[in-house]
This record gives sequence, structure tokens and C-alpha cells, in this order.
Amino acid sequence: MASLARAGSVSSLELVDAHLDRIEQRNPELNAFTMVLADQARESARRADQGLKSGRLHGVPVTVKDSFDVAGHPTRLGSYFAPEVPAAEDAAVVARLRREGAIILGKTNTPEFLVSYETDNFITGRTNNPWDLERTPGGSSGGEAAAIASGCSPGGVGSDGGGSIRVPAHFCGIAGLKPTPGRISPIGLRPSDADAIKGITVVGPMARSVADVRLLFEILAGYDDRDALSAPVPIREPVLDDLRIGVMEQFYEVPVRPSIRKSVRDAAAALGGIGFEVSEFRPEGIERAPNLWNFFSGAVVARSMKERIAGREAEAHWTYTENLDRALDLPPITAWQVVESMAARDAMRRKLLAQMRRTKVVLMPVSSIPAFRHRERSFEVEGKTIGLFKAMMTVTPFNLLGLPALVVPFGLGEEGLPIGVQLVGRPWEEELLLEIGERLEGARGAIPTVLDI
Repeated sequence: MASLARAGSVSSLELVDAHLDRIEQRNPELNAFTMVLADQARESARRADQGLKSGRLHGVPVTVKDSFDVAGHPTRLGSYFAPEVPAAEDAAVVARLRREGAIILGKTNTPEFLVSYETDNFITGRTNNPWDLERTPGGSSGGEAAAIASGCSPGGVGSDGGGSIRVPAHFCGIAGLKPTPGRISPIGLRPSDADAIKGITVVGPMARSVADVRLLFEILAGYDDRDALSAPVPIREPVLDDLRIGVMEQFYEVPVRPSIRKSVRDAAAALGGIGFEVSEFRPEGIERAPNLWNFFSGAVVARSMKERIAGREAEAHWTYTENLDRALDLPPITAWQVVESMAARDAMRRKLLAQMRRTKVVLMPVSSIPAFRHRERSFEVEGKTIGLFKAMMTVTPFNLLGLPALVVPFGLGEEGLPIGVQLVGRPWEEELLLEIGERLEGARGAIPTVLDI
């Protein structure tokens, strides 16, 4: 779209109108958007068509998750507890998109305060998966994934604190990147107090192909002195020499659905077929990483979550409160527990990175299951019953440990649901993951998308 718009083969207004038409057709059943900025987008498109054709996204409409500030509009986070006042300025990623000529088409739905793998709230309501309306598109970037998969948006930006980009990408059959903390600025991402330990939640691009994710990443990445973790890491050419890719079919003893295991094996065979060295990988020392992630993302913040809704509990949605009481049943967290847990996290990270000196990339499932039915919480997998926490143990360790991870759509599994595979890399090596991801897409060949059904 960007190349066509720059060449004058298509106008920006035509691109915007085509997507607005698609939104009109699909959004009533999907409910992916919190707001569609139709008039603003059309006016921006007219200006783009009359001006210089500059910027890598000149005239291209994009969307952003409704946790990012867009100047002049409130950032509601699906919650009555979020301020209704319009944002004073754009979030860092929105500003970068605009500088490259992109047009903000709308904001997409989230669970309340981003704390669920389902996208539902009292303000906008439930978002449905475009492959099957009885299933969730995932969370917390579920609205963004549903909009992109259904053709209502060509791409956009989400956030990931425990798989919130990667799980919706897997559930909806698109690509998504969780970068290293500090690679893309989170300034203007709400809630600003989301992380008990800074860096667990990061910002990343989502699109229907890895090539488009790569373009968005190159635009969004960059140093921001307002971000304490930001580092001046330039976009670099990936080094593929002496590269070994490890294969981890499941997270230790946690089972996965047969169709997901098959997709990982097929992806491994495809990578081997295009010349990569591929071998089994079973890391040591991160078995408790999901539990430690849950400590920081659940137990540590539970009391502040409770205080946020005190006296107005009936106005809080179940996506916010579902696990709150369980976390509050635990004894109060002590400062010593936090210090010990931070030290344990650092020890895990060191141990894993030492094992990744030779095996620089790990191929593994995104989750144990494909998109689940709304409010489903128990899953039969390889003769075992597992819950949602276990089903997501393939994503949460990399939020805890600060490693980048890319989801590549890889086909359809049981009940015709999409399946993605996950490539995990070492810190600051997003370019390597994206290069491998593009090559994997090429080796995979064409696969069905929502646009085909």
C-alpha cells in the first residue's frame, strides 16, 4: 500500500475509504474498535494526497490499541476507572507512525486495564474472533488482532505484558513482535503504572505478514530519553552465520494440542529445509519462570488493583477482577520477597542466555491451545486437564526475562483455527528473528486467512 501510494497508483483517500468500508461490513459482528476516526482519517488522507509523498507509510491507514494516547481522544482502557479526559499528546509510537506518513484509522478494544487473555469490558463490550465469533481473539491486544486479521486494518501497534501481542496474533492468524524492553518506547502507553518491575510490558507491531511487522518495527524502534530502559540500538543487518535454531515443542511437562505440536515440527522441518541447523532444545533453570512472572504481574500488584476500585467494585469488569481475589488470598508481599524474586529472575536470565550463546533462536509454540471459546478456562490436552495459566506458560517467561519473541502464522489446525509458531531470540536481536520469520513464511508458502473465508 505504501509503495502504491507513493507511486500515485492509489490515493490515500482510496485506501482509507476501502478500510472504512471493511470496518462497516465486519466490525458490527467483531466489535474490534473502541473508536473509528473516520472524519479525521479522511481529512488526513486528503492532505496526504495533496502534499509531498514522503515517509515510509505515506498515506497508509493503521490502527492502535486503546491503551495508547492519541491526542484529542480519551484512553479508556475498557474501564470506568480510567480518566475520560482527552490525551494531551500522542504516545511515542503514534507520533512515530504519523511522522512516517501513516494515518490513524481508529483505536481497538482491550480487556479492562489489559489484565486478561480475553478482550471484553463494560464500555465497549466483547470482541469476537473473526475465524469463529464464539471464540475470543485473545487479549489484551485482541481488538487489534481481530481488526488486522479481518482486513479492517493493515497493521498497527499492541502491547505485551504476558503474551498480549503474541497470543492474539496466534489466535487470529497474524504476525506480531514482542521486542526487547527499551527497543520501542512505551511513553504514552496506559496505565503508566502497569509494571511492578519495569520492562515486563513492552510495545510492539502487529500485521498480517512478518514483512509488514518488520517495516513497522523499523519505524517504531528508536531511542527515547523519557524511557528509563531505552537504549540507542540502531537497526542492524542480522548475522546468520553459525546460527543454530533450537526446537522446544512444549514448556517442560505442560502438554500442547497435537495440531500445535505438528505446526512446530513442520516449521522446524521448513527451517531445516532452507539451510538452518535445527536441533532439540530443552533449557535448564527456567522451569519456575511462569510462576515468577505471575508473582510480579499478579501478587505484587493485587492490592493496588483492589485499591483502584475500592467502593465501586460493581463497576469493575470480570476481566479485571477474575483473578484478583485469588491473589489477595495470599499473605501480603514483603520487600524481601520482591528483592529475592528479582535476584531469582536475574539468575534465570543469565542461565538461559548462557545456553543461548550457541542456540541463538528457539522455535516453540505460542500457547498449548488455539483460540478458546469465550470464558472457557479448562482445556483437555493430550489426556490432561490444564487451565489458562498453564496453557500460556510458553509466552510468560519471555516477559519476565526480557527476551524478544516473534509470532509467525503457520497454518490451520483443529476446527479450522489458525496456529502460529513463536521464535524467541536474545536481547536486542529482533532483526534476526524478523529475518528468520520472513524466510519461514517463504518456506511455508501461502496459507488460508480470514480474508479467504
